[in-house]
Amino acid sequence: MSVIRYAAVALCGVLLAGSAAAQDAAAQADQIKSSANPELIGMLTSELGGSVAQASGVAGSLLGLAKTRLKPEEFTKVSSAIPGIDSLLAAAPALTGATGTTGAAAAAAGTTGTAGANMMGGLASLAPAFEKLGVTPSAAAKAVPILTKYVSKTGGADVGSLLAGALK
Repeated sequence: MSVIRYAAVALCGVLLAGSAAAQDAAAQADQIKSSANPELIGMLTSELGGSVAQASGVAGSLLGLAKTRLKPEEFTKVSSAIPGIDSLLAAAPALTGATGTTGAAAAAAGTTGTAGANMMGGLASLAPAFEKLGVTPSAAAKAVPILTKYVSKTGGADVGSLLAGALK
């Protein structure tokens, strides 16, 4: 009899855990729908396996870095291809010594390499921002091709190339 009781309790635990996971997934889907850019944030949360806040923060940090590396007219083209970009930039965590909504990128701008810097060098400069978000730099690196592909789709291949070049 105790084996049956144990099995019933275990089954209830599994059902409750499954129900909680379904509720969490539904809540995240609602957060994605109400995010600054549901399509982009949906792709990023899926790839990164994180929260909407993490995906938004990673995107904002990367876009902030691009903003520091592109000419203003080039960044205008990139920003025109991303609905909700101001909210994404604001989601980037501010780092000590940096001000404004692109704090992570502003702090990184002085430490990033020259035009010949590799992608991990640029991303490594954002490591403190990623750490505040609870995202590893290697996980955040997965966001770069998603972001550039999205911008290529919405703004054209030339605009996607601008962004890709800024994130190298």
